[in-house]
Amino acid sequence: MPCLFTLLLTGFLCMSAHLPALAASPDTAPAQALHSVRLENGLRVLVKQDRRFPLVSLRLYVHAGSAYEDPKEAGISHMLEHMVFKGTAKRPKGQLAADVERTGGYLNAATSFDYTVYLTDMTAAHWKEGLDVLKDMAFNPSLDPQELEAEKEVVIAELKRGEDNPGQRLFRLTHRQALKDSSYQDPIIGYEETVRSLTPKMMRAYIERLYQPQAMLLVVCGDVEPEAAIAEAQRLFGNLKNTGAARPDAAPRQSVQAGGFTAVVQKGPWNKVHFSLALPMPALSDTRAAQLDVLAQILGGDASSRFYRSYKYDKRLVDGIDVGNYSFERLGLFYIQASMDADKLIPFWESFSRDLAALGESTFSREELDRAKLNLEDSLLRSKETLSGLTSKLGYFAFFAGGEQGEENYLRSIRDTDQAVLLDLIRSLFSPAALSMTVLLPEEAALADLLPKAENSPKEKDETGAGSWESWLTATLAKNWKGPELAASGPAAALSAGAPEIIELGKGRTLVLLPDSTLPYVAANLVFSGGDTLLDGKDQGLASFAASLLTKGSAGRSALDVEDYLSDRASALSASAGRQSFNLSLNAPSRFSGEIFSLLLETLGSPAFKEEEASRVRDNQIAAIVAREDQPTGLAFRRMFPFLFTKHPYGYLQLGEKDRVAAFTAKDAQAFWKEQVQQPWVLSVCGSYDREAIVAAAKALPLPDKKESAPAVPEWNSERALSLHLPGRNQGHLLMLFPTVGYGDKDEAGLDLLQNILAGQSGLLFRDLRDKQGLGYTVTAFPWKAEKAGALIFYIGTAPDKMAQAEEGFRKVIARLAERPLPEEELERGKNQMEGDYYREHQSLAARSAEAAGLTLLGRPL
Repeated sequence: MPCLFTLLLTGFLCMSAHLPALAASPDTAPAQALHSVRLENGLRVLVKQDRRFPLVSLRLYVHAGSAYEDPKEAGISHMLEHMVFKGTAKRPKGQLAADVERTGGYLNAATSFDYTVYLTDMTAAHWKEGLDVLKDMAFNPSLDPQELEAEKEVVIAELKRGEDNPGQRLFRLTHRQALKDSSYQDPIIGYEETVRSLTPKMMRAYIERLYQPQAMLLVVCGDVEPEAAIAEAQRLFGNLKNTGAARPDAAPRQSVQAGGFTAVVQKGPWNKVHFSLALPMPALSDTRAAQLDVLAQILGGDASSRFYRSYKYDKRLVDGIDVGNYSFERLGLFYIQASMDADKLIPFWESFSRDLAALGESTFSREELDRAKLNLEDSLLRSKETLSGLTSKLGYFAFFAGGEQGEENYLRSIRDTDQAVLLDLIRSLFSPAALSMTVLLPEEAALADLLPKAENSPKEKDETGAGSWESWLTATLAKNWKGPELAASGPAAALSAGAPEIIELGKGRTLVLLPDSTLPYVAANLVFSGGDTLLDGKDQGLASFAASLLTKGSAGRSALDVEDYLSDRASALSASAGRQSFNLSLNAPSRFSGEIFSLLLETLGSPAFKEEEASRVRDNQIAAIVAREDQPTGLAFRRMFPFLFTKHPYGYLQLGEKDRVAAFTAKDAQAFWKEQVQQPWVLSVCGSYDREAIVAAAKALPLPDKKESAPAVPEWNSERALSLHLPGRNQGHLLMLFPTVGYGDKDEAGLDLLQNILAGQSGLLFRDLRDKQGLGYTVTAFPWKAEKAGALIFYIGTAPDKMAQAEEGFRKVIARLAERPLPEEELERGKNQMEGDYYREHQSLAARSAEAAGLTLLGRPL
């Protein structure tokens, strides 16, 4: 038997120098025209040629989602998405994924409230096979009764796993409250009872009713000739017939009436309080939807937003707070979410409810508005960096918002949003009677213990309703938000990328240049050797602590100044520590890159390391430790490395332990940084930039004066099993780990190929444990690699009573691998999959920059 490690989690299951400006290159590729045709049967075909990568991205949108389901069949859209992978009239189970993955493609599907989308990202030579698979999935699922019964168990396990995740549970509960009695109240996955009631007959009737060609959109984007794509679409889809309405009938439950503030409080096995508020909002087609996006960005869109700045940074009452506006086809949802320690909930709600009441009289500064608009527009543009993102964005606007004109209308609405517009939104749409609140509390969080002593007197208790969390939350809102409403409870573009260039600057400094003028953006990674290898075992977590603190201000700027500076330029600068490296990454529109590189130099040369900011970083790091150990998979991966490597930097807890982190100071971080900044480094820059300005920027960076710190070869733990337990969970998680090799070993490529053969929807593990035995929703294999060691990891999330069966399934697959050679078709599928994955994963500038820096630091070729 091969040497292995197993990790078992059981519960009850579910799982300041100024640098020259870095200008954009003048040869930015021109935008390509969209080709749009409608076939005789009404199916619309949208094609965009984009030759940046040898890939073609395909999307088939169907106007069929959970908002069009009958309440008795809740979850049928999601179940159908699962069942299409179980075989079609011409492809048996597993063949869909096999046909795509053997050519290096990627296959998936997704269900939303208003639509279902089937998608493939193919290598350019095989886009026709991808198109044929999409048609087969959508129109020819076999819906075998036995497969349906087996898949029900998988979906129910997925549902239960979502209940173990506080974020997912919170959103579902809030969604159901806020959009009660509308067609959006039920979760996309459905409920256990409705999932169990589904039959092949019901699913065929569903397809017959909603899968109409005239209610579909096919999007083809990438290295493909538009005429050929349209012709192939006509050949495959042109003979399909419509059997129903041009679009699904609007479900009768499509409006929400404010019935008074509601508060739902649930206790459970959580380490933190998870809090949400929501209000129903206008639909996607309403011009106010874009304006609400601006408001959400200002209030809680990033670290420079109002609520984040107030409650996370200044008052330090929350671990995190986010605001989002979700626009659906016929309704919308304005959503506020926060997490915090239990003893912070009372002061948080006292203050936050007052802030909500005061929003209608708020003043929104020009800086806030400009920053929010810039970042929303920037987010839209950046989503088009990859073919997958571009295709999805094209499909979304074409399907729901009038195509390119819809996108222009959305951007115009954002640009036209001003102070008066935002105040009108708040005054017309924000009401305490429309609020829905959900709070997930730790079991031990007792109101009487957390209220100030004065509020525990009988008189105060009667007046405030402090006898329960629900009544106290409601009474506090009524007190702070007065109002009667609360009485109730062209030409084809060539790849615009030049040849990579490696410049040795001497003394441990290397510059890697990856020119790509497709978009006016630049991404860079500055990677030092070091990280955890500079620590001893007593200071685990210090490298991560120092990385977080490093970007929190400089000698000339406060932490808030830095956040504002970055947000005003739609840019980002962050630092992170690895097991043997320390990384600073930045990305920016090209027109701002000179300013962001100046900020990088300022950060490296004169970091502030203020104790006030160190206190916030400590709180954040401890909160991250607690949050990670609150989820089964987070706990497993956190404890895996100390178990595998007991006396080596690879085995360090990268976030450290809570007690040790609580003792870290700004001086500790400063001392670590003094050592770290002297290590050799690689700077990698990818995108549209001025070469000479980048070279000048690199030469201005710190000069190393120490040799690279390389870790020793680790010894693996002699123990072979670790069992971890989290109470009250619905799913168990099993990881089986095999020691392998590190980067650069002669066997690395072969092991990567083996991992690809094992993983994926057509992989050996998925076919055996998922398709044949129905043991878990997620079954996969993935690698971990460092310079001196590696591991191949098998993973499955399954029911607690099936853990032994899952482990035995892993062992049988391993035995078969040892007994006989893999068939040639399996090898070919794995190779093609690796090639396709490589191009998909390296479309973004940031991904290419990060990879080049990491490889160069390890002394490996690009």
